[in-house]
Amino acid sequence: MKTRITELLGIEYPIIQGGMQHLGVPELAAAVSNAGGLGTINVTVFPELDEFRAALEKMKSLTDKPFCVNISLLPETSAGEKTFDYIKICGDLGVKVIETAGRKPDTLVGPIHELGIFHIHKVPTVKHALSAEKTGVDAVTIVGFECAGHPGKDEVTTLVLAAKAVKQLKIPVLAGGGVADGHGVAALLALGVEGVVMGTRFVATKECQIHQNFKDWCVSATEKDTTLVQKSINNMARVANNDTAKECLKLESKGVTLQELISTISGKRGKMAMDKGDLNGGIFVVGQALGLIDDVLSVDELFTRIVSEMNESKNRLNDIY
Repeated sequence: MKTRITELLGIEYPIIQGGMQHLGVPELAAAVSNAGGLGTINVTVFPELDEFRAALEKMKSLTDKPFCVNISLLPETSAGEKTFDYIKICGDLGVKVIETAGRKPDTLVGPIHELGIFHIHKVPTVKHALSAEKTGVDAVTIVGFECAGHPGKDEVTTLVLAAKAVKQLKIPVLAGGGVADGHGVAALLALGVEGVVMGTRFVATKECQIHQNFKDWCVSATEKDTTLVQKSINNMARVANNDTAKECLKLESKGVTLQELISTISGKRGKMAMDKGDLNGGIFVVGQALGLIDDVLSVDELFTRIVSEMNESKNRLNDIY
């Protein structure tokens, strides 16, 4: 299976695991890479540099395939110079791909390229994609309104954004949001993207490091079981519509500040809930692709199914034409 992104990254299938915040750890990422995709670990999980280095070493012990490191650049959480320390460690340990997100990546393109690392930048709009292209990044991921985490304020869907971005950009375009099966992957490839990013679907896999309660919930939930929080602090996020999300929305309706919301939306609280299996205990980031998840599979099984579904879509189009 060949696209520009599979050729550039040396992967078998044009399927990239999203950063997935607390869940972007070596066990899952290595399984994705070993299955032929591009697994991703998230620096958010490893706040100390020695922890991050150890995570990369573990990743390299679990797979000899390419993998990605996700680095968020949100102004309020940016580690400043520490970001460059993370990048340097990636270079020291031979990381092939870095994905950045959150703000303009112009100051990072040079340092990342100097280490011979492929630079992907995630964006919510075509305008941001064009801006990222001008900075010199190697590829962009554009995410639609369906996505888990932070969708664009314009509320435009993945299909529209992907089709428009492909027409306007010269560098490879990846797309994410609302994709959980091979039919969705095939649809986006038909629009001209070079690869597809999936996050929510990987939550319901055996290798995902989250309590079984959350995996079972993903299977039983529908596309209607997410909500948008944090609009009032200009950091809108799509999450599970659980008790914590409702608590957050109630506080936001009163006009609270970020500081007053922190105890509700904190990653620490969400991680504790994930570890305990408490479905309502914290913010749980998921997308509308929930409605397409019917079971919990191993990553290998999931890839086998996705490839089969992609072939089904291809054959159907061949029959039509």
